[in-house]
Amino acid sequence: MTGAAPGGPCGGLLDYKTAKFALTRNRRVGLLHRLLQLGVLGYLLGWVLLVRKGYQDTDPAPRAAVVTKLKGAAVAEVGGAGRRLWDAADYARPPQGENVLFLVTNFIATAKQAQGTCPESPSVLDAVCTEDADCPVGNPVVRGNGIKTGKCVMFNTTHSTCEIYGWCPVENNTLPRKPLLAEAENFTLFIKNTIHFTKFNFSKCNTLQTNDPTYFKSCTYDPFFNPSCPVFRVRDMVEAAGETFGDLALLGGSIGVRIEWDCDLDHPAAQCQPQYSFSLQDRRYNFRTASYYWDSQRQLCRNLLKLYGIRFDISVHGQAGKFSIIPAAVSFGTGIAFFGAATVVCDLVLLYLDAKADFYWKEKFEEVRMGPLRRDEV
Repeated sequence: MTGAAPGGPCGGLLDYKTAKFALTRNRRVGLLHRLLQLGVLGYLLGWVLLVRKGYQDTDPAPRAAVVTKLKGAAVAEVGGAGRRLWDAADYARPPQGENVLFLVTNFIATAKQAQGTCPESPSVLDAVCTEDADCPVGNPVVRGNGIKTGKCVMFNTTHSTCEIYGWCPVENNTLPRKPLLAEAENFTLFIKNTIHFTKFNFSKCNTLQTNDPTYFKSCTYDPFFNPSCPVFRVRDMVEAAGETFGDLALLGGSIGVRIEWDCDLDHPAAQCQPQYSFSLQDRRYNFRTASYYWDSQRQLCRNLLKLYGIRFDISVHGQAGKFSIIPAAVSFGTGIAFFGAATVVCDLVLLYLDAKADFYWKEKFEEVRMGPLRRDEV
């Protein structure tokens, strides 16, 4: 029987290649091979196992609940209403806080407003006039406080403005030079956060489990000496965000409170503790609110407050990890594959970049040809 001649119709399609190992005394390539192996080993042990904990299954989307409470009291002058005590029901909005809480630090009061006619403020550009024709009847004042009545009247000795129908007198816009509720820097914010990792059925709260009913009334958070007390002083939070309370309290602002959980469930649950960080998100924050009442003449009146303050946006993030055989096998398999890649790199260096590449090529690849079989081999 005669063997098929090489280079037939199928060419090299039906050729089979098998591995051949050749020991080379090339120290440069040998050193490169060992360095690559050490790099892969360091990556596997240092990054994959120690840093990334590739042997763990993870839950990166926990469910979180947040409850906040502000405590403190201050006294401030409220327009023509005299001195007034501000407590948690006044300066905290909403009173039962959750992920977002607003703390009043300054305000502009306009007391005893009633619906009627009065001159618009000269600070409103659309209200400045010289004659009645500048004030078309029924047109709302752009960025103003009411509807034009068609009259141009004297606001004071130097300014004439359109008369409006609205809440009179118009809103006061004189900002205090210092925050009226400067004592708010010593107020405390209690943040209770419960987190639940559904994949592992694990829950944890950031408050210390204690039987002492006075603990949370006397403690203040400190990252080193009291990390389990989630009662924060407002000034400390503002300073941790890189601001001073006096500057931020005058015109208001927004501070982000980030609660980060990184729980290794292969360790005791007591080691799963949150980390807090604070950042300034925005400067200048205010809004208006009013309280309504009936005066002695049975006329509806209101006290208008333009409130400036600090908005706290609380966000909860985290992940939990626990040993699982599947990610562990995948991580080790990836490491073994990288060891094989080190050999491939060294082969490429020998066969294409080395000065003796032709010699190594001939030694590594050997073509085995089968001649015609002898009659006694048939």
